[in-house]
Amino acid sequence: MVKDSHCNRLTNCSQCSQAAEGILVHRVFPKGRHLPANKCAQNCMLFMLQGELLINSEEHPGTTLYKGQIILQAIGTKLELLALTDVEYIVYWFNEPPQICETYYQEILAGATMPLVYTPLQMNQRIANFMEDMSDYLDDQVACGPFIELKCKELMYLLTCYYPVPQLRNFFYPISSYTESFHYFVMQNYSKVKGVEDFAQLGGYTTTTFRRLFKNTYGVPVYEWILNKKREGILNDLQHTKQRITEISNRYGFDSLSHFAHFCKSSFGDSPRALRRRVARGEDIRKIDNTPQQ
Repeated sequence: MVKDSHCNRLTNCSQCSQAAEGILVHRVFPKGRHLPANKCAQNCMLFMLQGELLINSEEHPGTTLYKGQIILQAIGTKLELLALTDVEYIVYWFNEPPQICETYYQEILAGATMPLVYTPLQMNQRIANFMEDMSDYLDDQVACGPFIELKCKELMYLLTCYYPVPQLRNFFYPISSYTESFHYFVMQNYSKVKGVEDFAQLGGYTTTTFRRLFKNTYGVPVYEWILNKKREGILNDLQHTKQRITEISNRYGFDSLSHFAHFCKSSFGDSPRALRRRVARGEDIRKIDNTPQQ
């Protein structure tokens, strides 16, 4: 596949500290190219420019994409690709889409409902023109971060302002639903794991991908979040249940009672048994604030 490229740039942005790569990616694959199923480390939109591409995912099982079609895959979902012909497409990777009107976007997500059948969104002429220009920019290896950010804002403006709301709610549903399902997985399993690696393995993620997913969803590192949740749960069990110290220690994955005692002393200022005695005297036990002072 040959593209007519006219690059007249007079600047070299490759060494700029504001360079950005991997956000908008232009891909051209020959017939037969196969990308095995892999979990998306970010949300992504796929814009078909040429050819026929067979995709397999939970939302689009065994679906063939054609020129002018768009799909959205949520972070953490598996996506498999097979080029049925020579194909050309652009992928947009993002955590949170940039918005010019955040209120309107939240209204779209709030009303999003699961469609009976997921169908690709058809590019309108404005997005088709945008993608044609964008493919040329990407072929020119434009890496200017501020420029890419502006183009991503323009893309989201075209998506949210030139389609009927019902179509947008079907299109963006995977994003609105994934946050809930990932949150459910985390809340159901955080007390069962000893660390980040166990947590990632339980969900079928690599550790790196899981850390990124978690930070995108909760805004804090996963290890810090797990420790805080364990502190909350341990404090509640010590104050409001009659479970044995050994049972509480085992429940939260501690290797030994001495390790559990050390954790309690650093978190609450005393050993588990001493904390229980203080509770019996009517004291209100709280977490110690270990946040470094500025």
